[in-house]
Amino acid sequence: MKAKRRREQTILLAKATPEVRRRLIRSMTWQDVIETDADYERWVNDGQMEPAGDGWRTWLMMAGRGFGKTRAGAEWIFRLAESRRGVQIALVGATIAEARAVMVEGVSGLLAVAKSHRRRLNWEPSLGRLTWPNGSTAQLFSGDNSDGLRGPEHDFAWCDELAKWRQAEQAWDNLQMGLRRGTRARALVTTTPRPMPLLERIRGQQWTATTTGKTSDNLNLDEKFVEVMTATYGGTRIGAQELDGVLLQDVEGALWTREVIERARVGPSTASGGPPPPGKLGEDFDRIVVGVDPPAGAGEGSDACGIVVAGSCGEALYVLEDATVRGLSPDGWANRVAAAAARWRTDLVVAEANNGGAMVESVLKAADLGLKVRLVHASKGKSARAEPIALKFEAGKAFLAGAFPELEAELGGMTAGGGYEGPGRSPDRADAMVWALTVLGETRSGLPRVRRL
Repeated sequence: MKAKRRREQTILLAKATPEVRRRLIRSMTWQDVIETDADYERWVNDGQMEPAGDGWRTWLMMAGRGFGKTRAGAEWIFRLAESRRGVQIALVGATIAEARAVMVEGVSGLLAVAKSHRRRLNWEPSLGRLTWPNGSTAQLFSGDNSDGLRGPEHDFAWCDELAKWRQAEQAWDNLQMGLRRGTRARALVTTTPRPMPLLERIRGQQWTATTTGKTSDNLNLDEKFVEVMTATYGGTRIGAQELDGVLLQDVEGALWTREVIERARVGPSTASGGPPPPGKLGEDFDRIVVGVDPPAGAGEGSDACGIVVAGSCGEALYVLEDATVRGLSPDGWANRVAAAAARWRTDLVVAEANNGGAMVESVLKAADLGLKVRLVHASKGKSARAEPIALKFEAGKAFLAGAFPELEAELGGMTAGGGYEGPGRSPDRADAMVWALTVLGETRSGLPRVRRL
């Protein structure tokens, strides 16, 4: 009788609206929930289901954060490995550490899925290898190391968060050339969308089948979380991308296109062609500055306080950290500025003076007596100030030492002529970055200079 009841509940879940699904799940016992969860393909939404037909080679699942991409990928790979003997599978994450933590060991990863199906897999973390009893194996690879995919042949591949891979183009091409084992080799790409040429290319290929989904589609997410995220980011570009899973195009006239941003991203394993950033601590840079764009007010309804750390090494400029905060009192955000300066072993802070210059200086100095505060006057609009810095990025003289999603979203929304079409009312993070890089880039006799008030 219990088995019959669970089958009935599963059928109801598959046909019900999201609201009814949540009510049904809340009415279940823990045992019912566990059993129903294992019957994954009977109740998931369409965006998580393998595309129909045999005409596709690449399945692109492009969805918002928390949609259930990882669970869908793990279920797909588990089923393929279980149903065929001796298949070879590539599990490619942004890094080996992320592939292990998310795709294999995560709460929705392959080990968890195997456990729900009452299967025991042989996981060898030191080798990055997962083996099924029937001889099928899955090997971890990294989008940071494209050469690791040069040579191995695979029947199937699961590529997670492609938009975060540092060597995306090279790693994807090497994977494709090795995806030739068996009679019908296929790859699944699970990613939150980010405008990038490779993602556009994959989506446009005739052998690609695309499924999509929103954060709110996942019934397992806390309703309050979904409500807060929707209220905070709904109607913005970052909300459309990160919550609704929409692949956005560059804003017309954007000072920073997605291509420029991706090309400027550098790191130990960068494929951008730019120089790698110096070491993490301040002694490896010529100078480090904390740029600050103070909020006009205080409290929850105020703009953010943009706090961005930047450094210079010769003529090269680097964005090192985005420490922006929102909703804090002047003392609160000033302490965050001081903390950022301490982390990067610098005492130089450059802050916009327009929003009460004397107050900004006194608050920052009160937070840390060792800070040297230089106030700069915003005689031009934000976009006009940003244009020379955008040119440095285009010329390969300014770089992003890592990924800064919120900052990058603001940069992508700044347009020539003074417009702004990014998230929020104002590009506070971008403005703080511009101040910092402007100060580092202005030299006289080899020393940075800034006009003081």
